[in-house]
Order: sequence, then C-alpha cells, then structure tokens
Amino acid sequence: MEGNLTKDPILKTLTKLAVPIMASSFLGTLYNITDMAWIGLLGSKAVAGVGVGGMFTWLSQGLAAMARMGGQVHVAQCIGRGDREKAHGFAQAAVQLAAFMGMAYGILSLLFTRQMVGFFQLADAQAHAAAMSYTKIACGLIVFSFMTLTLTGLYTAQGDSKTPFIANLVGLATNMVLDPVLILGVGMFPKLGVVGAAIATVTAQAIVMSIMIVGIVIQKKENVLKGTRLLAKIPREYLQGICKIGIPTAIQGMAYCAISMVLTRMISGYGAEAVATQRVGGQIESISWNTADGFAAALNAFIAQNYGAGKNDRVKKGYKASLWTVGIWGLLISAVFICIPEPIARIFFYEPKAIATSVEYLIIIGFSEAFMCVELTTVGALSGLGRTRLCSIISIAFTSARIPLSIILGGIMGLDGIWWAISSTSIVKGIIFTCTFLWITRKRR
Repeated sequence: MEGNLTKDPILKTLTKLAVPIMASSFLGTLYNITDMAWIGLLGSKAVAGVGVGGMFTWLSQGLAAMARMGGQVHVAQCIGRGDREKAHGFAQAAVQLAAFMGMAYGILSLLFTRQMVGFFQLADAQAHAAAMSYTKIACGLIVFSFMTLTLTGLYTAQGDSKTPFIANLVGLATNMVLDPVLILGVGMFPKLGVVGAAIATVTAQAIVMSIMIVGIVIQKKENVLKGTRLLAKIPREYLQGICKIGIPTAIQGMAYCAISMVLTRMISGYGAEAVATQRVGGQIESISWNTADGFAAALNAFIAQNYGAGKNDRVKKGYKASLWTVGIWGLLISAVFICIPEPIARIFFYEPKAIATSVEYLIIIGFSEAFMCVELTTVGALSGLGRTRLCSIISIAFTSARIPLSIILGGIMGLDGIWWAISSTSIVKGIIFTCTFLWITRKRR
C-alpha cells in the first residue's frame, strides 16, 4: 500500500513525512503572525479583542481533535495491518464527525457570543467590540477549520504530507493578500479592521479545505478518503473506536484552552496590554510549538503504522530520532527569546508599555521552549500507541496547576508570576512525558 511507513530506513521515512508537515506548521505560524502584525497596526485594544476571540477558535480545535486524532490513529494502524476496508471506514467516520461538530460549534457560537466574550470581563469598550466581531465570524464559520484539521490528519496517516502542505501554502498566500486589503482597506475595499481579519482567516481556511477535497478526487494514487459519503450512517464500531482514541485528546485540548481562559481573565486585570501580550506571545511561541506539533503528527503516523505492524524496535528508534530533532530546535528558539526579545516585541507593538510587557513574557517563556517541544512530540508518540487517555491525565493535571501557581506567584511577582507559572509547568510536563514514554516502551519490550 502506498504511504507505508513500516519498511524504509527510519530517519529517511520520518524526515520525508515530517518535512512537509513541519513546513505546513511553519506556514501556520506565518499565517497567525501575519494576522497579528496587521492587527497590531490597529492598536493593543484590537489585538486584545482578537486574542479573546482567538481563545474560542482555540477551544474549537480541542473539540476537532476528537475526529482528527481518533481517525488518524485508527487509519494508520489499519494501514500498518494491511486492512484497507477498515481504514476507509474510520476515515469516513472521522470526516462525518468533523463536519457535524464544526457546524454545531458554529451555531452555538452565534447564539451565545455575548456570554462567551462576557466571561473575560473586558473593561475597554473597543476591545470588547473587537472580540464580539471576531468571535461571530471566526467561530460561526469554524466548520472549515474542523474539516481542514481532520483531512490533514487522515492524509498524514497514509504517509501523504505533501498535499496538506500545498493546500496550506495556497491558504497562507491568500491570507497574506487579504489581510492588508480587508483590515486596512485598499482601493475599492473599505477598512474593516478586526472584521477583515476574521473574514481573511475564514476564507483561507475554506480554500485549504477545498484543495484537499479536490486532491482526493483527482489524485490517481490510492487514498482511503475516496468514496467518502457524508450522509451515510456511521457504524457503531467506527464511532466507538474514534471516540475511544479521540475523546481523551479532545478533553485534553479543551481543558488546556479552558485553563488558558481562566488565566486570561486573571491577566485582564493588568490591562489590555497584558491580554494583548498573551495573545501575541502565543503566536510568537507558535514558531516552536507549531513546528514541534508538526513533527509530532508525523511521528504519530509513523508509530501508529509500525505499532499496528508489530515493529516495536522501529517505534523506539523513531521516537529517539524525533526527540533529538525537536529538542535542538526548541533550544534554538529559547536562545532567541531570551537573548533578543525586544526586536521581536517591536514587530507587533508600538506602545512602550506593551513592548516592555512583551519582553518580560518572551524572556520567561523562553526557558521552557525546548521542554514544550519535547512534550508535544511525546504526546504524538504516545497517541500513536493509542495511549491518549494517559496523555490527557498527565497534561490536564499539570496544566491545571498553572491556576493555583499563578495565584501564588502573581501575588508575589505580579504579572511576571503568571508567566513563570506557565513556563515552569511546561518544563515539568516535558520531563514527565519523556520519562513516561521511555518507561512504557521499556516495559513493552
């Protein structure tokens, strides 16, 4: 079967699969940074509003992870066993779930936008209005994002990471053109501000989804997504299988976002600049975590196929090779954040207070970047083994610790205490996840 990851040399196989995924993740980073750079011209209040709206798109990605991870792991394991029929069944069920959940999330977001944004208690009227506008559009049409994430996972499970890369490249180009046109207004286009940013994002997501769907139809090579029927009844076997793997991952992602929402509410007490710093800081950090997450997706498919084929030696060797790769990348990002934070901050902010806040954030968070990269990669590896429940337990337990730590350290150090709570828990999670994977694979041997 084309896309088999169980035979060729490990490093060559991983690199061939991972490079397009990492490139796609890097495009995602540019995608987000492009938005923030243009929105930054509107001021920190607009950035804060988009940051709040972005929390709900992030929350949706946690929910979308159920269909993506459940489908990706099962499809990859079925391919590893040579069972094409079941691989197609799981792929179709994953796409159906993604479409249903995306539309449901969009409808609920439109009905309860005021309550959702109200949770953050934004005191500034301009920031509140920006959050309302962005949330209605970005979340109301979130189904494109759900479908894109799931299709990307299913392509990856088959060893095809090039098609999602091409789709994301076109999406990035679209977004980069639409952002200045719609946010600032060019020629016949009016200045739409935050609304323009949301429209640009949704349009790009729809284009990425469309390209991947067209790829299924026109590609001659074997693809388990061919013949997918959205309105067909989902067999219980496939639904249960996807839920068993996907629900813990979804809970983990949504819990992580919910915890960040609580922290954002605490941070909002320090002003719009602090909220904007958290939002922009997260986008800057995506240089490391998007890349690590991309490598984790490749490792997930690699491990799932080899685990399904019973090749445990390749599982362990693939993990170690990946760990070195993302660890070195994380150290490089740490060095940049710690040594030259101000030039980075000045790309997105123009007010002195916002720049100073952002510099402190980058320095503190910089100490945890390598550990965060290791954490994400190991989560991908454990998920490939089907151990998503264990990942969820560890992640939720230690990420939740950020709230009491923020209260304690915030009382002592102010806003910097919250940044240290986030950084320190990332360091601990990176160590614990690595030890857990090594223990499980040693025990399995």
